[in-house]
Amino acid sequence: MTTSDVAVPRAWEVVLQSIELDLLTGNLGPGDHLPPERTLAATLGVGRSSVREAVRVLEVLGLIRTNVGSGPSAGAIIVALPSGGMSALMRLQVAAQGFPVADVMKTRLILEGSVMTELASRPADLGTPSRLLDAMDSSDLTQAEFLALDAAFHLSLAEAGGNQVVTATMAGLRSAIEGYARAGAASLPSWAATSARLRLEHRAILAAIAGGEADAARLAMHSHISGYYAETHLPSH
Repeated sequence: MTTSDVAVPRAWEVVLQSIELDLLTGNLGPGDHLPPERTLAATLGVGRSSVREAVRVLEVLGLIRTNVGSGPSAGAIIVALPSGGMSALMRLQVAAQGFPVADVMKTRLILEGSVMTELASRPADLGTPSRLLDAMDSSDLTQAEFLALDAAFHLSLAEAGGNQVVTATMAGLRSAIEGYARAGAASLPSWAATSARLRLEHRAILAAIAGGEADAARLAMHSHISGYYAETHLPSH
């Protein structure tokens, strides 16, 4: 391999790499301010425009927040619990290329199975999932509204589980999940029958969680997800 074969990082990438290293080594942490733009530019030997570009990337990723003005809250500050960035990137990936239905289903089985184990093993706040199920009992819902609430229910369980990575992944996949569910619903012989069954399955999942029955909750979720995809004849591989 020659020198010309090695990709040279762009200036803003150099800034990102430097900040990543500071985060990994503990030189920077949640609540800390990034060094001033001028300092970063001088230290890393890049232009201030490159620093600004790197800061914008970090802000979009949800890793920092920026405030103008002066005082302790001004400037670029590392966020303690980043939110939105990973989900946004996954949504863009879904929109740009899409994911195979089978891959989404298998990922859901893994993630939501782990959520069931977590929720059933300890006291959990199931208020939001329960309210969503109550909303799904309305006879006035359109098919699209029902499926939107369905996706929200599954996401609310992930949120109740408390794992930030699982929640972000589920949030990022939400549009794909809802889209595939709508596409499959078009082939159902009876939406009324299927929606009634889904409501019963949701209640059984919640009851198993509330009863601390991890295995039953996990099996109920597995059957619920895989059963819908089988019924709608969506590709399984």
